[in-house]
Amino acid sequence: MTHAFPVSSSILSAVALAQYLQEQYPFGRSVEGRLLRSGINDSYLIQDGQAKYVFRVYSLHWRTRLEIQEEMRLLRCLQEAGLSVSYPVPDKYQALIQTLLAPEGERYGVLFSFAEGEKLHNYPAAVHHTIGQLMARMHQITEGMLLERVTYTPELLLVQSLERVAAFLSADSEEMQYLKALQGHLLRLLGGLDLATLRVGAVHLDIWFDNLNVCPDGSVTLFDFDFCGNGWLALDIGYYMLQLYQTEREEPACSTKLAAFFGGYESICPISSEERELLPALGLCLYFFYLGIQCQRFDNWSNSFLSESYLKRFVQALVKRYAGIHGIEAAAEQ
Repeated sequence: MTHAFPVSSSILSAVALAQYLQEQYPFGRSVEGRLLRSGINDSYLIQDGQAKYVFRVYSLHWRTRLEIQEEMRLLRCLQEAGLSVSYPVPDKYQALIQTLLAPEGERYGVLFSFAEGEKLHNYPAAVHHTIGQLMARMHQITEGMLLERVTYTPELLLVQSLERVAAFLSADSEEMQYLKALQGHLLRLLGGLDLATLRVGAVHLDIWFDNLNVCPDGSVTLFDFDFCGNGWLALDIGYYMLQLYQTEREEPACSTKLAAFFGGYESICPISSEERELLPALGLCLYFFYLGIQCQRFDNWSNSFLSESYLKRFVQALVKRYAGIHGIEAAAEQ
């Protein structure tokens, strides 16, 4: 007997998708598509002759239509302000969001402008300076902005995330005990903040080399605002700082490039002493958050690499190292 099983996650045909988009957008007759990446969402390269675009297909139930609309509102705002970002492209009917009937249900899709350049895992200090300026200009626009999307609170970043990790990491393991102690330390630290000293608004929350394309002339385009939401603007700075420590393991290169980034940022916007002091802790909060995302999306993204062994290596090699560099590890383990 043949059974029809439901599907939890599918990869849409690039050929069929290109044909659909050719009908929906003012394209020519030779539109081609190919899958770039399947992950939290699926991304396709769409070519209309020489013109290139990226079409993102959101995973089922990952973002609501309203949340995507708010992401598009933020991007249009940044585009209109002249920031170098990948922005949504409207179809023939001026719609930004497509509804696609996938085997698992209705999924949403958006066509984005193509970010010229390439991803560079390691780039010179001058590019870090440019990224600092780009982030600061973004924060000038987004300070005080409220999106109808998630607000990144300590509860969400630290408590909810660790609950997801607990499903994959043994409660009595050294690494889980460390994460619990560190969680408590960070919650106490954030709970004692004078919130009036911290800028708030719309944040990107995922600015790192994988979401930046760099051209030969050093210009930078920022993309993938899928995790945008509301929170302390310093979250973006703390996350970038954390990523730089991951990619630049040797001194003095790390300090030189970090100084270039801060120099670029503060040539546009000042960073208060309260924000700067908090940056390492905010980076650690985002380690919790993204580990939680990996665990949340095990069924249709992270299962190819996520395991208890992976989590233990992550905690030992990344989380504890970063906390130790900034003198937070000892306080967390008391």
